[in-house]
This record gives sequence, structure tokens and C-alpha cells, in this order.
Amino acid sequence: MRHRSAFILSSVLALALTGCATPAMVAGGADPAGEPLPAQSSEASDSSAIATPGSTDPEAQAQAHAWLDAAALPPGAIPADASVATFSSYTGWPCGPVAKLEGFWSIPDATVSATANWLRDNPTADLISTSVGAVPDDPAIQSAIVGYIPAEGAQEGVVYTVEKTTDGVAVRAEVAAQTAEASCPVLPDGGGYGAPGQG
Repeated sequence: MRHRSAFILSSVLALALTGCATPAMVAGGADPAGEPLPAQSSEASDSSAIATPGSTDPEAQAQAHAWLDAAALPPGAIPADASVATFSSYTGWPCGPVAKLEGFWSIPDATVSATANWLRDNPTADLISTSVGAVPDDPAIQSAIVGYIPAEGAQEGVVYTVEKTTDGVAVRAEVAAQTAEASCPVLPDGGGYGAPGQG
């Protein structure tokens, strides 16, 4: 009996570890079995989408892909992957469940301020900016964030992070689309959530 219990426990642990080690599926890369996947490029952004842990709801996934496909990037932006830069911040989406995607680009010879301000002035799809002001033209600025949401008070949309690199900047788009059942945890003392892209 003890041998059988040990075998069952070992099997459960092996399955759990296998689930944790499964790589995320990357468009244009390979699936977990190593088979090549067809490239998924967009007309507007031409970036490969990287799925991050989140909801697999088809409608939310479709919305997330539509927002990423509509991403507007400055002239000279080149599609990249997650290794393009080490980003100094990440967006927490407090309400959910949400479907999440990421896209990456590099822009040679660009500055953080010029790129962030271009993103601020050129909305993605029909989204509205959460930016509170222009980024100053200061070479000491290493990164900047520009957020977009579908409506006032929304906790979904696109957040761009612009990070300085040795030859220009890298841009990451973090996209989250809520499912129809999404809800937000109630904050104590009547607190509210800040808009995506405002820290």
C-alpha cells in the first residue's frame, strides 16, 4: 500500500512539474512539441504576438488580437521578440479574467521621449489615451509608459512601454481584453484603480 501511494504521489508531482515547464506559445515560433507555427503578422503592427497566461475565452482573445493588430508604431519600428530589451516595469491587470498578449519592436536611433510622445499622439484603434502629459526631451529618461483604454474607467486595453537600448529604443505592447464575466475586486475604504499605463 505504501509503494502504491508513493507511485501515485510521484505521478502527480511529475504531471504538475510538466505543466509548469510548458513554454508559452509564440506566434511564428514553435509550439510546445517543437513544431513550427505559421507566422501571425498584422497589417498595422507586423509584430508577432506572444500569449501570456490568461483567459482562453475566444471573444476576449479575439479582442486582444484586434488591439495588438491595430498597434500604431512610429516610422522605422522593426518587429522583435521579448529579448529586444529588459523592461523595467510590467502592467498589472487587476480585473479579470482577461486574455493577454504582448508584442515587441525595436526602433533604431530613436529616443524614449520622441517615441513615447509619438505613441501618445497616434492612438491605437479607437482607444483613448491614459497619458497625463508629454514626456520631456531629457536624455536621462530611460523608459516611459503610454496607456490606451476603450472607455473611461476601463481596466483593459494596451499599455506601451518604451525602454532605452544601446542603439535606440525597444517598445513592448501589453494587451489585455476582459471576458464578459470579468469583475474587479472591491478596494477597501472606497478606493479606486488607476488607469492602465499610469503606474
